[in-house]
Amino acid sequence: MPRIKSTHTIKISVFSLLVAGCGPVNASADGGADAARTDGASSGAVSGTFKVQVVLPTMTTAGNTTVVGRVQDGATPSQIVWTASMQSGDCRLMTPSIPSCTPACGSSAACVAENTCQRYATGLPAGAATINGLRGTAGASPITLTNVANNYQLPAGTTLMYPAFAEGEALTIQAAGEGAIPAFTLTNAGIAPINVTSTNLMVAASTAVNLTWTAPTASAAEQRVKVKLDISHHGGTRGMITCETDDDGSLEIAAPLVTALVSLGVAGFPSIVVSRERTTSTAVGSGSVNFVVTSDIEQYVTVPGVRSCTGDEDCMGMGTCQDDLTCR
Repeated sequence: MPRIKSTHTIKISVFSLLVAGCGPVNASADGGADAARTDGASSGAVSGTFKVQVVLPTMTTAGNTTVVGRVQDGATPSQIVWTASMQSGDCRLMTPSIPSCTPACGSSAACVAENTCQRYATGLPAGAATINGLRGTAGASPITLTNVANNYQLPAGTTLMYPAFAEGEALTIQAAGEGAIPAFTLTNAGIAPINVTSTNLMVAASTAVNLTWTAPTASAAEQRVKVKLDISHHGGTRGMITCETDDDGSLEIAAPLVTALVSLGVAGFPSIVVSRERTTSTAVGSGSVNFVVTSDIEQYVTVPGVRSCTGDEDCMGMGTCQDDLTCR
């Protein structure tokens, strides 16, 4: 059975800092220019994520905290276009489409819309990056991350405690800047890990999904809860419900949205991801830098008539295990 993810994560995201010199896709490198296709630059703005991930303990593994980060000269292009086809309250039904480009975009770009290529972003150094407020086994002194090929990570031999911060505890990131990236400082505060209290969630046509979690003890004014309900990802995702709501302890996903999602199809091990996020930002050059602190948990949900499997033995005589991890 696929292991469900249960994590407490801090993501530090860098967006919207304009950088000069982001040129278009090299047409000759991608098979030649074509009148029917547009070769475009990446988004033209720095985009990146520094993620401090506190992984919750399981029956077989201890809890741990890790740090990774990357800054680049544009957003990572996606070859899947998501469109909101229905909305109710704080939730939307998103359906995917895959555009095509003629000729193909090649290895340096992705097809992001019909006959439109966007080049893959390039990693950039942001200078020495330091995180303060995360407790390590050697104490709470600032931790300077190591830059390996423009990917920031903990120095070898550094271990963070589990957990590495408390709710409301001050968190700070300082980057010295380098090249096109000026120096910047970000401040935020720790959040409580998300604790989902609704269990054995049923996802069925004509039935609302009522999600509950423990509300924070500190002020939640700067916090949001985000939800992703995906019941077909092991069969090639056909759609998902995404929500963004107040961190007040409850959310109803309306029955019409659930009905529409179920009608798109179901695969094995359907799940729901619930994230608590607290975001701050600061102006950097001609753009801004966001500092996102988030705690995430993923849980399986039940869909009537669907039995999940990783092998025929899981089906217990109810058919055989299919490629989408369902028994039929």
